[in-house]
Amino acid sequence: MGKLFGTDGIRGETGSALTPLTALQLAMAFGEVIPRQSGRIVIGKDTRLSGYMLESAIASGLTAMGFEVIQVGVLPTPAISFLTTDMRCDGGIMITASHNPYTDNGLKFFDRQGEKLSDEMEKKIEELYFKKKFRYKKGDEIGRARRIEDGIGRYIVHLKKLFPVGEGLCGVRIVVDCANGATYKVAPIVYEELGADVIPIHNTPNGRNINRHAGALYPNFLSEQVKKYRADIGFAFDGDGDRLVVVDENGKVVDGDHLIGGIALYLKEIGELEGGVVVTIMSNLGLEEFLKREKIPIYRSPVGDRNVYKLMKETGSNFGGEQSGHIIFRKYAQTGDGILTSLLLLRLLQEKQKRASYLHSLFPLYPQHQKAIRVKEKIPIGEIEGAEQIIRKVENRGYRVVIRYSGTEQKLRILVEGKDSEGVGDAVEELSRFFKDRLE
Repeated sequence: MGKLFGTDGIRGETGSALTPLTALQLAMAFGEVIPRQSGRIVIGKDTRLSGYMLESAIASGLTAMGFEVIQVGVLPTPAISFLTTDMRCDGGIMITASHNPYTDNGLKFFDRQGEKLSDEMEKKIEELYFKKKFRYKKGDEIGRARRIEDGIGRYIVHLKKLFPVGEGLCGVRIVVDCANGATYKVAPIVYEELGADVIPIHNTPNGRNINRHAGALYPNFLSEQVKKYRADIGFAFDGDGDRLVVVDENGKVVDGDHLIGGIALYLKEIGELEGGVVVTIMSNLGLEEFLKREKIPIYRSPVGDRNVYKLMKETGSNFGGEQSGHIIFRKYAQTGDGILTSLLLLRLLQEKQKRASYLHSLFPLYPQHQKAIRVKEKIPIGEIEGAEQIIRKVENRGYRVVIRYSGTEQKLRILVEGKDSEGVGDAVEELSRFFKDRLE
């Protein structure tokens, strides 16, 4: 049996890896395994052209299983997680390929609690998908689909709860890069309703320009715009809005670990931090040392905000995230939420009377180099002759090494971290040459 799910849902090229038939059958498999109470499933999507096609296929599959389908249109992934619980649905499906180009698309699934599915649930969906034995409903048991327009309003009200009535963002100028993706409507509205002066960029999606030299993966243009408009801060989102990149008032990108560290310290100071902070194996040792100095417990999970959230529940922690900008505050969300994180940061800066550049000064970062190489096959690292020896050799020189396969692409990712930048770079190249010879 094949494997469909990666680090975060299912993703692939539309028309080959992901077709209308694939989406239809995955929706039916989801409908078979999700526990049924209300009989409702909410569906959202980002701005990709293929979203229309896949949305119709998913709605067809779910109605064939007897569900009432609620279509909310273009909204960020965390909005679908929120609406699943807010509207008392049995589950939710977000149609997105996140930061990938528009030619790709994918599916993210949520359970009744608005949480990503467990490994066991994903395995059941895969088994049913490959067996293709579904129990179709007949007659009056067939479901129906309807579109609602107030999903965005519900989500905006939810986000604004981070600022009590009477408090807001008057006098704050924000440049917002929406990546021509799922945040293009909701993000500017949230900041404007809180009183900010908002300058939106990359907010005119056409189905094909999502993530195209825009958003979280391309913050350089945002940096230029922050300086041009003399803004207080800049925010960039990825295609589905679960990730945030911050640019300070000087146009400098804020490292994701500085963002996590700053918010963690703030939550501790105001008495809202519970348990500790969960980060991934990719986070910088500088962050780890900072949290320990502040007597904040730190835990590391595998890559993926689903894994971060799982470890947060296990450790009783209510805050965590990834260096890449997926940050979770469990009081308000069960998945990474870029807009929510930006509001939490704005509240921090407002209460501390700080500029965004304050975050850089919290702690020094160790030099950290990363490289990704394309692979033909994802052979387990332990089965590659000589791999463990060369990794141990680099670690014995005083470096931290992380080797992992991408959960969404045919790539091997290599990270090396240490005290000297030149040595770190040399170590990355040494490991890259070794794995290229064996995996390309």
